[in-house]
This record gives sequence, C-alpha cells and structure tokens, in this order.
Amino acid sequence: MATLDSHATYRPRGLGVSVGQGVLIALALLCVAGLLLLPLLVVFAEAFGKGWAVFVAAIADPDARTAVWLTLTVAAIAVPANMVFGLAAAWLMTHYDFRGKQLLGALIDLPFSVSPVVAGLVCVLVYGVNGWFGGWLDAHGVRVIFAVPGLVLATVFVAFPFVARELIPLMQTLGNEEEHAARTLGASGWQIFFRVTLPKVRWALLYGVLLSNARSMGEFGAVSVVSGHLPGLTNTLPLQVDQVYNGGSASAIAAAFALASLLALLTLLTLLIKRLVEWRHGGELAHPVRRH
Repeated sequence: MATLDSHATYRPRGLGVSVGQGVLIALALLCVAGLLLLPLLVVFAEAFGKGWAVFVAAIADPDARTAVWLTLTVAAIAVPANMVFGLAAAWLMTHYDFRGKQLLGALIDLPFSVSPVVAGLVCVLVYGVNGWFGGWLDAHGVRVIFAVPGLVLATVFVAFPFVARELIPLMQTLGNEEEHAARTLGASGWQIFFRVTLPKVRWALLYGVLLSNARSMGEFGAVSVVSGHLPGLTNTLPLQVDQVYNGGSASAIAAAFALASLLALLTLLTLLIKRLVEWRHGGELAHPVRRH
C-alpha cells in the first residue's frame, strides 16, 4: 500500500514538472526572440531597406573599408596575445602553488567586473601624453593613445579572461599526472607542453580563442576612449557605425545599418564556428577523457 501511495503522489509531480518546463522554455524562446533575433532581423532589414546599391556604397566607402581592416588587424594582434596569456595563466594556476595565487585568479576576472570605459580611461592615464609614461613615449616618437597600439591595449584588456577561464577548469579536471610521467621519462618542458598538455586542451583553447575574438571585434567602450574617433585612422567598425549613424540623415542611417550588418555577420561567423566546436567536441569539453 505504501508503494501505491508513493506512485500516486509521483504522477502529479511529473505532470507539474512538465508544465513548468514548458513555461520556462516558452519564456526562454520569447526572450531570445524579442531581445536577440528581432533586433538582428531589424539590422539586416534596415541594411538592405534602401536597396543593394546603398548597401554596397556604404561598405565601399574608404573610411568604412579602413574601419573593417582596422577591426580585423586589432583582433589579429589582441587574440593571439590573449591566447598566450591564457595558456600561461592556466598552466600557472593549475600546476603550481604559490603565494598570491588567489590574487592572480581575481585579477584574471577583473575585466569582467570593470567597465570597458574605465579600462580605456586607465590606458589614457598611463600612456597618454600627460600620463605616467606618456612623456617618455612621446620623446621617443611612440604614440599609444589615439593610435593603433592604444586600440590593441584596450582590446587585450577587455578580452583576455576568456581563454584562461576556458582552460583553467579543464586543466584542473585533467590533472598533471601525465606531465609528471613525461618529465620522469626525460621529456623537456616544451616537449611536455606540445605533446602532452596542448593535445588535451586544444578544443577548449580554440573555444576560448573564438570567444575572445568575438569580444575583440565587437568592443566599443574601451576603444572609444583611446581612439579619438578619427575616421580612416583609429575608427574600428563599431566606432564607425556609431559615427555614421550620428550623421542623422536617412542615407547615413542606412549606411550605419549596412556596416552594423557586416559587423553582425563577422560575429555570427565566429559564433557559428564556436557552435560547431561545441557540437563536434562538446563531450571532450564537458567530460574530458583522461588517458592512461
């Protein structure tokens, strides 16, 4: 009888959970549609609303082409720098115990909590003409703020946690027994890294690089502070979109949406590759297999 009573109480609970799941799924889909898909569709609709000729003219504008090239250039410098830092930080956090380890972990997460605008202002304070090192840099003909180096520094700051935060949990799960075994067999540090560690974390590394790349290409706040908004010189694609849109005319707004659609396509391409990595190697990322 006790068994029958337990089954009688189980069925209504199962039904309640199903209804709750349906409500949560509906709310999630509504939020995704209203906050993500609809704005994205509006961007593309406005981009082509004035016709294909207006879209092509906006993309072919010299300042726009420079902005696209500058965005790709900054990302091409910032992302590898963050990859190297992420690998080094993850290795240090998971293979060694040292004083200040918790502080290093907090510093890695710092860009997640600090406003990008604040990051840009810090770059100006340190590397600007009137900053801590600005006078020395100017005397040696090196310009950081209102130039490409400043854009790179600001982008590196806002995007550098992504690689490290993908690698650290995975390396902690895998442990370092294989590295110790390889060292016992006489392998050098570089041999251990390239033949043992890197093959185990390669997909998580790629995942973090893709996230860092998406963040780098879409950054606005920090680069806005350090760029000076110089069309054709320091305007990345997000800054160019904002500047063109503020032109106010109908043609300017259409051009801004055309550039915004191009930026969205670059980001969507990065996210598509990210999803493919998750689909093909999601099990390895979530439940890594330890080889013996």
